[in-house]
Amino acid sequence: MISADTLMQLAIDAAKQGITRGQSPFGCAIAIGERVITATHNHVLAHTDITAHAEIHALRLACKEENSIFLENAHVAATCEPCPMCMAALHWARVDTVYYGASISDAEKAGFNELNVPAQQLLQLGNSPVKLIKNIRQEDCKALFTEWRHNTPMPY
Repeated sequence: MISADTLMQLAIDAAKQGITRGQSPFGCAIAIGERVITATHNHVLAHTDITAHAEIHALRLACKEENSIFLENAHVAATCEPCPMCMAALHWARVDTVYYGASISDAEKAGFNELNVPAQQLLQLGNSPVKLIKNIRQEDCKALFTEWRHNTPMPY
């Protein structure tokens, strides 16, 4: 199985690619075993789609690639703690494990309009079997917000 650190690096690289394309600083990578299915970034502005968060975009690509709405045994790395929409979608896709770096609080401090509902709380309330592991490459993920601020001419 691909390591959490390696998978997160792919998500970080995708987020950086998104930043250079004028997108917000979020990335997501999905793997099953050693096979990386996708690594992508937030596409909200590019697609004029408020739901095109990195995790949602990654799920869409991965489900299409796997020809299934279920991604059992998948491991997901998200550069930021999934919002309630993304966490619910990850649950519905039946992924096994979600790793994240920066927290919802970090995103909020960077100026993003967050629903301050911790992903772990949502999983507990919903009785979800998805495993959630925080603080993977946390400082590298938080640095994406700084990089984004330096590359974005207007407040988000």
